[in-house]
Amino acid sequence: MTSNPTATPAPPAKPAGNGKTFQTLFFSDLLDRRVCETRKDFRIGKLTDLVFRIAEPYPEAVGIFISHGWGHPTEMIPWERVVKIEKGSIFVLPPESGEQYPPFVDQPGWLLINEHLMGKTILDMDGRRIEVVNDVHLLESKGRMVLIHVDVSANGFLRKWGLDWLHIGKDRLISWKYVQPLSIENVVSGDKVDLSITRKQIAELPPEDLADALEELSGEEQQAVFSALDTEKAAETLLEAEPRAQRQLVADLQHERARAVLSEMSVAQMADLLSVLPLDDRNELLALLPKEQAERVLAILSEHESRASVLMSANYLRMPPETTVGQALIKLRASGLDHEDVSYVYLTDAENTLLGVVDLRRMVMVADSTPLKDLMVAPVVSVDEGTVKDDIAQFFAKYHFRMLPVVDAKDHMLGVIHYNDIMKGLVTRARI
Repeated sequence: MTSNPTATPAPPAKPAGNGKTFQTLFFSDLLDRRVCETRKDFRIGKLTDLVFRIAEPYPEAVGIFISHGWGHPTEMIPWERVVKIEKGSIFVLPPESGEQYPPFVDQPGWLLINEHLMGKTILDMDGRRIEVVNDVHLLESKGRMVLIHVDVSANGFLRKWGLDWLHIGKDRLISWKYVQPLSIENVVSGDKVDLSITRKQIAELPPEDLADALEELSGEEQQAVFSALDTEKAAETLLEAEPRAQRQLVADLQHERARAVLSEMSVAQMADLLSVLPLDDRNELLALLPKEQAERVLAILSEHESRASVLMSANYLRMPPETTVGQALIKLRASGLDHEDVSYVYLTDAENTLLGVVDLRRMVMVADSTPLKDLMVAPVVSVDEGTVKDDIAQFFAKYHFRMLPVVDAKDHMLGVIHYNDIMKGLVTRARI
C-alpha cells in the first residue's frame, strides 16, 4: 500500500457522542455495531470494517464499510457523512442521492483495519520483538478519526470475542509510527508478511535482536524473513538464535543456501550449530563441507557436552490448570519436596503438555479459591531436551528464572533444570 499525497480537508466538528469533543475507541468495540440513518433512525446495516487513508502522522478514516452478506452489494459510507458514534449505534446521514450508498471500491493508499491489520504479525521497533495485532486504538476528535495505536495485549483478543470483562493486566499499545504494513517482496508467493521494517532495515538490525524476532515467528513468515538476509547476516543470526529456531531454520534450507551460510562460520561455530541439530540434518550439513573442515567439526562434536535431558531433575510440581490455590498449597505441603524445588508450579494437561507456569509468590497473595489458570503466565520459556549446557546457561542469564522446564518436540514436560546446577557449578542432580 502506498501513501496518497492528496490531503483531505477536515470535515466540520461534530459531537463524539459522549458530550466530549473527542473520544478514544477500540476497533473491536465498533466491529458489527449497527449503522443507522438519522432521517429515519432505522438500521441500514452493521459496520464490517473501517477504511483509512495512510497519511502522516496518523492514518485518517475515510469511510465505513458495510457488508450485507452473500449476494448483496457492499456499501461505502464516506466519513464526512458520519454524524455521531454512540455505545449501541453509529448514526450517518442518508445518501445525497439514491436509496443506498455506492459499493465499496478499494483505492491506492487505503487501509482496511479488519482485513489488513487485525491478527497480522508486526515487528515492534521499540522492543524489536514480533507481536500480533489483537486490536486497534482510535481517536475521534473534531469530526475526524485517526488510527493512533495497535494493541498487542491479550485484552485486545478478548475484546474481539466479547470477553473484555476478563481483562488481563494492562493493554499494550504500540504507537502507529512503529507499525507500517509493508511486504517482503518475492519471498512468500501469493501472501504478505506484515512487518514494520523494510528489507534494508532488517539487514541493519543487530543479529541478536533479529534472532529474537525470528524465534517468535513460525513457518512461512520465519523463512520469509530469513530468506531476505544476505549470507553473512543469515549466518550471524542463525548462531544467535535459540536451538529450537535453529532447527526450524536449518530444516528448510536449500543445499546451496546452506553451503553459503556455513561458509561464513568458523569451524567452532559450525560445531556449535550442528550440536543442536537432529542427526539426519547434522549429517546432511556435514556432507556439504570440504572433507578437512568436516573432520575438524566432527572432532569438536566428539567432545560430548551435557544436554538438558541429562541435567534435568524430576523434582518439580505440575498440576491441572483448574486446580485452586488452596488445593495446590495442600499438594505442595504433602509433596515432600525441598524448598528449592517449589519455586514454580507448572500447569499441564492430561497429555502432560506444558500450558503455563505460576510463581509460588503469586499464589500466597490471592484467595484460596482462585484457580491456578487465572494466575498462570503463558507461553512458558522452556528448553528442549537436546539443549546443551552452554545454551541453558544463556537462558538463565537472559531470563533470571530459578528453574527452567525441559520439553520434547511436542511441548510435553520432561523435567526441570535448576539455576544452581548450571550457574553455580553444583553437581548435576540425579535424574529420577
